[in-house]
This record gives sequence, C-alpha cells and structure tokens, in this order.
Amino acid sequence: MTRNRMMTVAALSLVAASVLAVAGCVSAPKSSDVRAPEPTKPVDATRLWSGRWHEVARLPMKITDNCVAGASIYDLTAPDRVGVRDTCQVGTPQGREKAISGSGRILDPGFNAKLRVRYLFGLITWDYWVLDRADDYSWFISADPTMDRLFIYTREVPSETQLRELTQRAAATGYDVSRLEFPAQP
Repeated sequence: MTRNRMMTVAALSLVAASVLAVAGCVSAPKSSDVRAPEPTKPVDATRLWSGRWHEVARLPMKITDNCVAGASIYDLTAPDRVGVRDTCQVGTPQGREKAISGSGRILDPGFNAKLRVRYLFGLITWDYWVLDRADDYSWFISADPTMDRLFIYTREVPSETQLRELTQRAAATGYDVSRLEFPAQP
C-alpha cells in the first residue's frame, strides 16, 4: 500500500470515528431516560399550535440569558406540521429582538400534545410536551421529556395571582419550580 493511500485510509478512519462519537452525543434520549409525565389532555392543534404565546416563566438556559418579553409564534401548516418562531427582546422589553425559527412535527397526531421542533436546519432538535393547558386555551405548560426545560405560556400577560397558580400547576407535574425565571413582559 502506498504512503498516500495509507494516509487517506487513516484520515477516513479518523473522520468516521469522529462522526460516530458525535452522533452518539446528539442522539435522542433513550426511553429509560424519559422521566417527565406523559401529557394527559388532548390538544386541539388549531387552537394551541397557532398564534402568539407569551413565555411568562421558564427554567434557566444559556440561550435565554438576558432574554425578556419572550414569545413563541406557531403556525399550523398541515395537520401534523407547525412552523415555529421563538423570539425575545434583549435586556428590556424594548431591547433588540433575538429570534430563531424552526419546523415542527406533531409526534402524536390526534392527541397533538407532543411537538418535535428542528432549528438551524435540523442541527438542534427539541421536543415539547404539553403537560397541562387551560380548557379555554388561555395558557399551557410545556416541557421536554428529559425534564431539562419547562415553559409556561399565556395568551395574555398574566396577573401575579395567575402566575402563582400556573407555577403551582407546573410543580404538580413534578418539575422543580424553585429555579423558574419570570422574565419581564411587554
């Protein structure tokens, strides 16, 4: 075997090993890792996965540092497809906008409470489960199945009393609400 060919084989082996290592790190959680409660209420996709929702509480994440007046804007584009635009203002409700868009797929058609969103051309994938919601669709509590992320959304900016009640509902799902952030609202 020539030296160039040996170097090519070695380089390809190194690339293949790197790809496999990265793929192992980015894989979806195993079913044994899922600790979150299963959604219990079916969702009317046209009512929940459409329009603007205010993000009134969330667990801390690096991506939301210094983000206030957050919102998710959903657009139901097909019975199981949802366009997603997550946005916030930097620093103050009047600050510059920071936003990211993604493409969502409803994972449990008919029940419609599990949404997988791919951001940045599929480089980032998050699952959102609707753990609780209002009968009139004025609020919902969303989380990921690994219990790393928790969000409380409302159609209108809630009162302090409403926010306390929603926080208690989130605690009832098993999440640590002592770490919740309550960003400034518009």
